[in-house]
Amino acid sequence: MKKLTYLTFSLLSVFSFAQEVSQERIQTVLSTLASDEMKGREIGTQENENAASYIAKLFKENNLEYCTGNSYLVPFTYKGKTAYNVCGIKKGKTYQYLGFSGHFDHIGTSNNSKDNIYNGADDDASGITTLVGISDYFKNKEPEFSMVFIAFNGEEKGMLGSKAISTDKNLDKIYNNLTALFNFEMVATESAFGKNALFMTGDEFSDLDELFNENAANGLKINPDPYAAQQLFYRSDNVSFVKKKIIAHSFSTVDMTKASHYHSESDDINVVDFDNLTQIINNFGKTLEKLSPENFTPKYNNSVKF
Repeated sequence: MKKLTYLTFSLLSVFSFAQEVSQERIQTVLSTLASDEMKGREIGTQENENAASYIAKLFKENNLEYCTGNSYLVPFTYKGKTAYNVCGIKKGKTYQYLGFSGHFDHIGTSNNSKDNIYNGADDDASGITTLVGISDYFKNKEPEFSMVFIAFNGEEKGMLGSKAISTDKNLDKIYNNLTALFNFEMVATESAFGKNALFMTGDEFSDLDELFNENAANGLKINPDPYAAQQLFYRSDNVSFVKKKIIAHSFSTVDMTKASHYHSESDDINVVDFDNLTQIINNFGKTLEKLSPENFTPKYNNSVKF
């Protein structure tokens, strides 16, 4: 009996470990998006389109369904040409959705003779890697919530992609049942709160963080925004969904008192804490497994400005 019990425990341990997203996978995705070959992923360039196609490939690997039409690539117009957001769906046990997003564009190249590529590893290849990691985590699972994964384009030019896709009537069936959107913006580094911790912009406007933390796995913590005076809640892609009165916050680890790599050529994979990012992604997945429409119904208070 002891041997059987030990064997059962061992198999469960292996199974649990196998469910986690590997650090190697996280490194591969982020390093590909932030590579020199992507030339800073500026909207309107071939490299930006290459990044969109790469994310679509990752969505296909995870067996996500199309959000609309017959492609993960959702077109919109930028300067008279076609640009793309990327969108995929994971069906869960209920028709209620949770959304996960980030932006894949960055600011391209510079005239710096030593390093002329704004790789954007933290901003925001890390955010895209996080939402891809969550879709990896649930590849062979059926979550309580259905899930929509959106990689926005054109954030650096005025949140163009999120504005376009948030008003796409073809996605209203999703948006009308979207309980909350988690927008990941610069999550590559250890936060001011330490490892395994993020902060939430606009934490004073809803109870999402409290409800999430009640179910958080392995010490994962969403903290209040320490930079509230900068009004980051209204300065990232989440605001396109706030305007639709959908619960939508951005989540970050960046220590803005030390982030010298922000919009700098130095924002490459050397700034990434892969151990911490992998831990956050897996603990996010474990927490999401606990959430359901019964225990997770965040609401705005009266102080938010739509």
